[in-house]
Amino acid sequence: MADNKLVEWLLKGDVSIQYQTFCDLLGEDRFDLQERIAIEGWGSQFLSRRKPEGHWGEGFYKHKWISTHYTLLDLRNLTLSREDPLAQQSIDQVLHTLKADDGGIQLGPSTSQRSDVCVNGMFLNYASYFNAPEGELRSVVDMLLLEVMPDGGFNCRTTRSGARHSSLHSTLSVLEGLFEFQKAGFDYRSEEITDAIERAEEFILLHRLYLSDRTGAIIHKDFLKFAYPCRWKYDVLRAMDYFQYRGKDWDDRMSDALDLILNKRNENGTWNMQAAHPGEVHFVMERAGQPSRINTLRALRVLERYQEHLDQVD
Repeated sequence: MADNKLVEWLLKGDVSIQYQTFCDLLGEDRFDLQERIAIEGWGSQFLSRRKPEGHWGEGFYKHKWISTHYTLLDLRNLTLSREDPLAQQSIDQVLHTLKADDGGIQLGPSTSQRSDVCVNGMFLNYASYFNAPEGELRSVVDMLLLEVMPDGGFNCRTTRSGARHSSLHSTLSVLEGLFEFQKAGFDYRSEEITDAIERAEEFILLHRLYLSDRTGAIIHKDFLKFAYPCRWKYDVLRAMDYFQYRGKDWDDRMSDALDLILNKRNENGTWNMQAAHPGEVHFVMERAGQPSRINTLRALRVLERYQEHLDQVD
């Protein structure tokens, strides 16, 4: 799918991009590159900002993008080694200090005892990835499964002001967490998790990833902008990247999303960083409005997974 020049360009990027390019596009497990993520490039920069107390920023969720929560999510998405001791120590600290009454992770010691659905989906994602003990994660799974909405998705407002309809933002975050929990080899409530995953995926596909199921209109224009890091925010590329990572079979309702991704490709085969979510960051990985190795890699692995269906896309 990717020509040699494009692969060469990706391999000139950060070591995390190099590692994922070998794994996802070239079919080579270059663990020597993965080991370097902790000691050079973006991964090293994130780890160097960890406080002696074991957190980033001013704690688990403060301040937003430089907090422990979002830094661990960034490190997971950079594919830092699953055995990294600093990541594991920080997750263990969270598990033993911030468990809420409902079994989920609360945002801070003084926050509500009802856990945020979206945050716990993201937490389950990186905690499972970094090999947190299954027994410590079971209560997070229990809390999330209690929040499945009648339409099959999730909405973080269910634990705040209430909600009647699922959110694509929350649904995708929880899907990523539940799938990573299963991918880690954990079998706790396996059948129920599989059912929840299938129902939540159906919720996304019912909307053809970004369209109203009632009117066919675009739900939100930001869903069409490919930003990175994604944080908690939904977009079409993030959703399709989840589907390819999950190994989801092709569904014709993906065709609009795949068409959108193809139409955003530059003439030289790259994809731009289209937007950046505002807020304080540790450092800027890639700048908005410029060709992006991260987005190009993510788009190419989506196309690689679903390439046999490209002729179905107008």
